[in-house]
Amino acid sequence: MNHNPPPSPPPRRRRRTVLLGAAVLALAGALFAVRGPLMMSAPRCMAGRWHGCYDTFNGVVLMTLVTLPLAVLVAWALARRRRAEGAGSAWRLSLAEVGTVHGTVPFLWLTMMPGGAAGTAPARVSLVPLRDLATMGPLGIAGNLLVFAALGFFAPMRCAALASLPRVLALGAGCSALVETAQYVLRLDRVSSVDDVLVNAAGAVLAALASRRWWRTTRDAPRPDPRRPVPEPAR
Repeated sequence: MNHNPPPSPPPRRRRRTVLLGAAVLALAGALFAVRGPLMMSAPRCMAGRWHGCYDTFNGVVLMTLVTLPLAVLVAWALARRRRAEGAGSAWRLSLAEVGTVHGTVPFLWLTMMPGGAAGTAPARVSLVPLRDLATMGPLGIAGNLLVFAALGFFAPMRCAALASLPRVLALGAGCSALVETAQYVLRLDRVSSVDDVLVNAAGAVLAALASRRWWRTTRDAPRPDPRRPVPEPAR
C-alpha cells in the first residue's frame, strides 16, 4: 500500500483557485446586498416592458446579470472554434472579446440614458477640471470608474497594439470624450463634463493594471504549425 501523500497542486494553480474563489464570494456578496432593488425590476424585465426595466439602473443591471450565462456560452463557442482552427490563446481572446462587449455596453446604455428634461433643457458643458468631482459623490465616482473598466481590462488582452498604459489611457479618454459629445449633441439633459472623461479614463487604466499579466504581446502572435506542410510558392 502506498502511504505517500498525494502531491500538492502547483503554487500558481493554488493562487488561481484562491483568487477565483475570492472573486466568486465577492460577487455573491454584492448580489446579496443589492438583491432587493434588483428584484423590484424583475417582473417588468421578465415581461419585456421597456418602462421600469430598460430605462432604470436596476433593470439594466439585472438584465446584465441575467445574460451573463449567455455571454459565457458565446465565449465558449468562440474559443472552441478558434481551437479547432489551431489558433493560440483561444480562451483568452474569446473571453476578451465577449467581456469587452458585455462589460461595456450596459454602462454606455446607462450613460446615454436621457434625463427628465431631455430635448428641452439646454445642453450643459463643464470644462474646468476637477470642479465636478465634489458633486459626484463616492457612488458617482465609482460608477464613472466602471464605465470603461471592461474595455481597459480586456482590450490589451485582445490586441497587442493596446498593450500599453498610455494607449489604454488614450483609448478610455477618447471613448469617453465621444460619449460626452453625444450627450451634448443629443441634449439628453446631462452635463458633459471633462471630469467624467478623466475619471472614465482612470478607470480604464486601473482595470488595465489588473489584467497586465494577461496582456497580449507580439510574442503571442500565432505561429505556423510545424506539422503542416508549407505550400510552395507558385512558379
